[in-house]
Amino acid sequence: MGAALSGAVVAATAGPAGAASRPGPAPSSALSSGGGPARRNPSAHAPVPVPPLNVPALRAALADLEHPELTAAQLRVSGSAGRWCGTEGVADRATGRAVHERDTFRIGSITKVFVATVVLQLAAERRLSPEQPVQRVLPGLLPSGFPPITVAQLLNHTSGLPDEQDPPYDPSSPEDIARHRYDRWTPEQLVAQVAHGPMKFAPGTKQEYRGINYVLLALLIERLTGCRYGEAIAHRILRPLDLRHTAVPGNDPRIHWPHVHGYLRMSDGSLLDITKFDQSAAWGEGEMISRTGDLDRFLTALFSGELLPPHELERMFTLPPDEVRMVDGTPARYAAGLQTFTVNGITLWGKTGERYGYSSAMFATRDQQRRVVFSFNPTRRDATQAQVSQRIAEALTKA
Repeated sequence: MGAALSGAVVAATAGPAGAASRPGPAPSSALSSGGGPARRNPSAHAPVPVPPLNVPALRAALADLEHPELTAAQLRVSGSAGRWCGTEGVADRATGRAVHERDTFRIGSITKVFVATVVLQLAAERRLSPEQPVQRVLPGLLPSGFPPITVAQLLNHTSGLPDEQDPPYDPSSPEDIARHRYDRWTPEQLVAQVAHGPMKFAPGTKQEYRGINYVLLALLIERLTGCRYGEAIAHRILRPLDLRHTAVPGNDPRIHWPHVHGYLRMSDGSLLDITKFDQSAAWGEGEMISRTGDLDRFLTALFSGELLPPHELERMFTLPPDEVRMVDGTPARYAAGLQTFTVNGITLWGKTGERYGYSSAMFATRDQQRRVVFSFNPTRRDATQAQVSQRIAEALTKA
């Protein structure tokens, strides 16, 4: 996930933006990280009343499509403390069609929450142990010289895997991005991008947000279930919850339901429709499609215990031990699949997501007084996106 979303939320709370996967081919927890007892967020079980919904502030936060430049935005607020939905902008610049709350969009790294849920379901079924080295389940995939990396360490981004090699294009060039948007990657090729070593840190000693951790987890799902990880998600989550407009697209670069188009500002100032885009570079960690209503239903079911038994669900709300910090020295903020932040005294748990032309987030208080799902469509993939997330976070939490 780019720093634009998660960094915005952190900046709105109390600290600098965290590390992020860089764009390219390879684009936290009751889990022990190998260094002592897991750390619970002190706010996880201490409900704090959320302020009443400030609809004018929410409307204003959504309506600004110029700082930074956006083509569209949509926001769904729900929970026991009130509900509100809003949209702004156009879903399709060619036709001028306005955004509708039922439009779908690319959800990027929110995909990781679905993957983590399936992995923890498999743990609850005793088909894997979170403390099991992934090399035992996926032998030969990582270099033999790498130390054991547990499933838990993949889930909460404490694996220490090496950086990806440079992509075969310039990710700062919109023209290069457009030329390579139909490139096809296999998960094995993605893993090979980090197989050159050396490890960045000993597994379990630090935290660094990395997409490759979830590529490995998706491969683990396939090895244990005997089916594609997308089918495991559909069988275990999408169909039981009737999430009819959520999917893992696989090799299909299109979005088939009514959807919001994504656009990329080119060097000559023109806007290119970047909606059709092969998502295999984000295989297992950022390729899914959904809509705000489906994500709200998923978040509700997850937090309500419909998808995981209590012990495994608690893993998603438990951070690594205090001594395990982000590589930039800030406190760890990723559990098993979920990330956390506190704005104006309100602690939220959820996930952000980003793909070219799309940025999104889903978060909720642990007690579900307030849930929020939003998506917006920036024309540039850079740190200016932080402004949107910060506006929304402030409007949701400020009395």
